[in-house]
Amino acid sequence: MMERDCQLKALSLINFKNYEQANFVFCPKINCLVGYNGAGKTNVLDAIYYLSMTKSSLNPADTQNIRYQADFFAIQGEYMRKGAPESVYCVMKRGQKKVFRRNKKEYERLSEHIGLLPVITISPVDVKLITGGSEERRRLINEALSQHNHNYLHDMMQYNRVLEQRNALLKKNAIDNRFNAEVLDILNEQLVVTGNKIYQYRKDFCNELIPIFQKYYHEISGGGEKVELIYGSQLHDNDFGVLLNESIEKDRLLQFTTVGVHKDDLLLHMNGLPIKKSASQGQQKTFLVSLKLANFDFISQHANIAPVLLLDDIFDKFDSLRVGHVIRLVSGEQFGQIFITDTDGKRIEEILRQTNSVYQLYNI
Repeated sequence: MMERDCQLKALSLINFKNYEQANFVFCPKINCLVGYNGAGKTNVLDAIYYLSMTKSSLNPADTQNIRYQADFFAIQGEYMRKGAPESVYCVMKRGQKKVFRRNKKEYERLSEHIGLLPVITISPVDVKLITGGSEERRRLINEALSQHNHNYLHDMMQYNRVLEQRNALLKKNAIDNRFNAEVLDILNEQLVVTGNKIYQYRKDFCNELIPIFQKYYHEISGGGEKVELIYGSQLHDNDFGVLLNESIEKDRLLQFTTVGVHKDDLLLHMNGLPIKKSASQGQQKTFLVSLKLANFDFISQHANIAPVLLLDDIFDKFDSLRVGHVIRLVSGEQFGQIFITDTDGKRIEEILRQTNSVYQLYNI
């Protein structure tokens, strides 16, 4: 294991999703979970994501992850991080606050844990980055930045709190048929301070990410398509404070804040057109995999630790040639521990044998 790796050595699950109780011991490089659809392969990967991000990647409500008719779930992971052991434990009981512990010490704030064990997930739900609204693409940016920059995470939390207060004030003013300009000015000032910092973080992130993403797309596809990522923000050519003042009448009418970095977007283009309209399913999947691998590189370089890479059933629309190319790519030295799920055990093992990398198969 490289000194900058984050490696999950053992995982224990109790009442997590479809698992009443399960224990896994993993190898340091490639771990492949093989089984039929619905067997629980994705749930294992989601438990690993949970230990890194303090939440599920699939179910926003924590109680939805508790096994049917159970009162709680618990997840425990034993890691090696930069050569030192780390034990992370999470328990969620119905009607109680979620508890997270690192080496038996409970966190006061869950945000303190984000970035300790960085993770990148590539899964079928990533298609929402193409088909979904701008909030899906902002989440991609937020996940990458928050895992290496606690200032960004703090500013995002502060911005969202003030935004919630401003929206609540706009609603209350509409109900009371009054306008509290003084309080609104104070909230505007607070939004501008954090919003401008978030904008600069995101702008720098996108400028750095774009060439890495294009490199990965070319490596995986071997094609001649021109792919682009474009950071879209109302703050590119406008002063945030001026925007807020100019939008006051519209905001009062609609009862929510219509301008700011919470409206940012990441535009995905191929050959000058939105990828949603111009790309085949295979091209879209290559685009998304390249985007996630670029995020991996970004976190790895800035946090000086290689994230755990979770590849969930990403090969359902790839042919075997491209499957092999992706796996050979991620089995390289710059990548650390990898978890793969697939329904075709023979196909995946044949490809893994060609990587000359350490791997282990698990039948789920």
